[in-house]
Amino acid sequence: MSSLIGVDLGGTKIAVARYTSDTWEVQEEKKMDTHAEQKFEHVLKDMISIVEELKDENTVGIGVGVPGLVRQPEGKIVTLPNIPGADSFSLKAELKSRTGLKVEVDNDANCFALAEAVSGIAKDDRVVVGITMGTGVGGGIVIDKKIYHGDSGYAAEIGHMLLKPGEPPYKTSDARGDVEQFFSGTAMGKRCTEASRPEDYLEGKVCSFLQPEIFREVAWMCVNIVHLLDPSVIVFGGSAGRALEPHIDEILRELKQWLLPGTPLPKLAIAKLKDAGTMGAAMLLI
Repeated sequence: MSSLIGVDLGGTKIAVARYTSDTWEVQEEKKMDTHAEQKFEHVLKDMISIVEELKDENTVGIGVGVPGLVRQPEGKIVTLPNIPGADSFSLKAELKSRTGLKVEVDNDANCFALAEAVSGIAKDDRVVVGITMGTGVGGGIVIDKKIYHGDSGYAAEIGHMLLKPGEPPYKTSDARGDVEQFFSGTAMGKRCTEASRPEDYLEGKVCSFLQPEIFREVAWMCVNIVHLLDPSVIVFGGSAGRALEPHIDEILRELKQWLLPGTPLPKLAIAKLKDAGTMGAAMLLI
């Protein structure tokens, strides 16, 4: 029985897992700190060392999810904002040369969306949009169990869609007013400085002034996605995204208010897979 390795390369952690290719059962997994401050060359060396530890005689391929832009089909990194030294690096070709295995590389939010669409909360849905709300905001589009990349591989950069152009919710020299400036954990920390964890932004009294605004703004974002893609489901992940779970009904009420009358309403769901990053990366090979 063949096995596949999935790598979730994050700004702070590298997670690697080996899966049985037909059942997606985890055979073995490892994690280590990324050490991004030592630049990408060092990070790559660490990543390859873990892959070499985990691969066995049945391993046929490696999938890698990275936190940045990837040009497709080359699997070439355009930029990794949180890991210096990776710009314009041909990661797919390099890993294939060093390991002798089949390799695929993609954006980490695409991997998240793929895992949830194939084996997670959206496995019965045809058109899936995944949104990760953590340190930043990422997105993935999966149609009929395949990632939609766009022409060059840059589709679903949901965090950089404009929400309130020129009106970010806090003082900053970057006045784009994009989604990431409203919903990332970093942004919400600036919008409510009293909070100490993602749940504080969206629960209880600590940031109560912020909550109606967040639910309305998330609905606005979803309205744009619905009118563009007509998704079956929108799946939220990441620490801030999961914290939306108690408030889905409130977001749906706002969503109904802003959609054009008669527009089909998608399901809104919270991600369920604990290892969507590594699983989705391995699934790039199927």
